[in-house]
Amino acid sequence: MANQKPAYVIVLGNEKGGSGKSTLAMHIIVALLASGQSVASLDLDTRQLSLTRFIENRAAWSRAQNLDLKIPDHIPLTRSDAQGINAREDYEFTIFAEAVAQLEYDYDFLVIDTPGHDSYLCRLGHAMADTLLTPINDSFIDLDVIAKFAPEATSIIEQSQYTKMVAEARKQRMAADGGTIDWIVARNRLSSLDARNKRAMETALAQARTCYGFRTAKGLGERVIYRELFTRGLTLFDVFETQGRVAPSISHIAARQEVRALVDALGLPDRTNPAIKGRKTAKERESAFIRVN
Repeated sequence: MANQKPAYVIVLGNEKGGSGKSTLAMHIIVALLASGQSVASLDLDTRQLSLTRFIENRAAWSRAQNLDLKIPDHIPLTRSDAQGINAREDYEFTIFAEAVAQLEYDYDFLVIDTPGHDSYLCRLGHAMADTLLTPINDSFIDLDVIAKFAPEATSIIEQSQYTKMVAEARKQRMAADGGTIDWIVARNRLSSLDARNKRAMETALAQARTCYGFRTAKGLGERVIYRELFTRGLTLFDVFETQGRVAPSISHIAARQEVRALVDALGLPDRTNPAIKGRKTAKERESAFIRVN
């Protein structure tokens, strides 16, 4: 039976690759499924399809090990071979709108993974967000995707192209249904050392947060185990439930705690609560993202 509330949309976005978007997307998906929510996912990264591969690995390992792992209903979008910008964007808008229409009323949450570069599909996805999670690696090279800082990192020179795009997505969302986008920047690959760079990043992010209206959260530490779990499609929420197929370690326990802390920091609603009001449908929001640029 279809859900009477439109899905709550979580978008993983960052125009710089290698920030951990797909890993975080998969952990959020599994955390929501484990809490009893129904979840669908969209992969807008038509070139890499990292989230799609993660989910495919999960399904294959679940079958091979005879495990009943929870898996989201997933749609990967395909690249356009059309010639010309207008033709490509028409195609991308059509497949995006069809996918959203297919999923929006059948699930509590829709998790969207976006490419690590600017694209029309990326902008469409951002304009749909209720919560936008932007992971960045803990360095000033990666912080540059949010804002450009002066040489000593003491002041902001100007906002980045990505931050401008998020500001436009917020305008689109407000025009569509009066809603807002809760933007959260999470610092990933954090070192346990109290290094000078780490303190400088904290100060710089505080400045950017004040200027651009996002929240900050502690992301994931620099741990090999996140990369090791990909080939089996597992998350830190699974390793203790695999009936001995994976041997949990102290590192797994610590990593699971940091993932839980991040998911809690998102402050996501309990969509099983019938008192929660939904949003307008994708068709009603069409005018908001049809002209995203």
